[in-house]
Amino acid sequence: MKTFAFNGQPTHPTTEWLLNGMKDVFSKEGYSYLTAPEDNTNLVFNVIDRESPRPFRRKAQGTFVVSIAETNSSPEDIHKEAYPYLVRSLANHLMYIAHGDKETEVHFLTPEQGSYSLTFSTEEKENNVIERVFTRLEPLASSQLVIDNDFVEDLPEELWQGDHVTRSLKESGAKLDSMDLLPAPFPLEEVLSDRDIRHLKKLYGIGGLSYGNLSARKDNNHFWMSASGIDKGNMNDVGKDFLYITGYDDEKNTMKVSIPPQITPKRASVDAIEHWMIYKEHPEVGAIVHVHAWMDGIEATEFNYPCGTVELAEAVADIVSKSEDPSRTVVGLKNHGLTITGTSLEDIFERIEGKIIPQVPMQ
Repeated sequence: MKTFAFNGQPTHPTTEWLLNGMKDVFSKEGYSYLTAPEDNTNLVFNVIDRESPRPFRRKAQGTFVVSIAETNSSPEDIHKEAYPYLVRSLANHLMYIAHGDKETEVHFLTPEQGSYSLTFSTEEKENNVIERVFTRLEPLASSQLVIDNDFVEDLPEELWQGDHVTRSLKESGAKLDSMDLLPAPFPLEEVLSDRDIRHLKKLYGIGGLSYGNLSARKDNNHFWMSASGIDKGNMNDVGKDFLYITGYDDEKNTMKVSIPPQITPKRASVDAIEHWMIYKEHPEVGAIVHVHAWMDGIEATEFNYPCGTVELAEAVADIVSKSEDPSRTVVGLKNHGLTITGTSLEDIFERIEGKIIPQVPMQ
C-alpha cells in the first residue's frame, strides 16, 4: 500500500488549494492518505517557513519528501534563491511557489540542480494544474533508490594501487575539469547544521553533494567508477576516489564494491546502478561519462527521475539499447544532464569535444 501525508501548514489560499488538489488526485490514483506522517510513509509534502525552514526527518530511505516554500515575488535566479531551501529541508524535491496578483508560478527543483516550472492564472486556477503537478511528482515519488553499498575487503592486491583503467579515469577526470564540466560541490556545511549533516550521512551515506561521474570497464563483470562527493578532477586513491564495482545485489538492493583491506571507503556514486545496467547489457560499452551539460539533437528520458533510482537506470538503458550503436550513444537525462557511452574514455572525449553545451535546457 502506497501512503502519503502532509507536514506543516501553507500560508496562502492558492497553496492550500494546490495541496487539497494533491490530496484528491493522489488518493484517486491509489495512494492512502495519512492524517500524520508515519515512519514508512511513501510520500510527504513538507510545507516549510522560508525564514526558518525545518526539515522533515524521515526514518527510512523509501520516504520521498517534497518540500514546499512560498514567496510573494517572482525569483530572479531560481537556483540561487530556492536551492538552499531544498537542501536545508533535506528534501528529495522542492516546489517553490511564487504568488502574484494575476499569476502563480510553481518552480520544481531537484538535488541535481534540475529545474522546471509551470504558471497558471491565480483567479481561474486552470483545471489541469493539479494533474500537471501530479504528472511531475508521482513517477519520482514512486521510484526505487539504489544507494546503499556492500563493501567487501577482497580487492586483489595487484589492484590496491590501481591499474591502467584507474589512470585513464584520473586523466579523464582532469579533462572534465579543464572543460569546466565539474561544477563546484554544493557547500552543505554552509547551510546545514552538524546534526542535519549527520542525519543525511546516516540515512543516505551522503557526506557532500558533487556533480558528474565517470567509469570504465575492467572486464566482463567489473568496472571502476569515481566515488561520490569527491573532486573528480583530482582522483588518486583506490577505495576513496576509485571504486571497483562488482555487481548489484537485488535482494539487498545494494551495489557491491570490492575494496582493499583496512580502508574507510567512500560511497559509490548514486549512478552506479545505471552504469552497471548498461555494462551488463552491452559488453561492447567500455566507458561511461555523466555530466551536467547538454548536446543538440539527442534523445532524452521522459521523466526526471532522481539519481540512483532503478527507474532512471532503466530509462537510460532502454534508450541505449534502442540506439543505432549502444557503444557510442549520448542520452539526455531530462532537466539534468547527459550520460555518454563509448568504447573507451578517449572515444567519448573525441566525440563530444566542441559539441557540449554547458547549460542544461529545462522543460
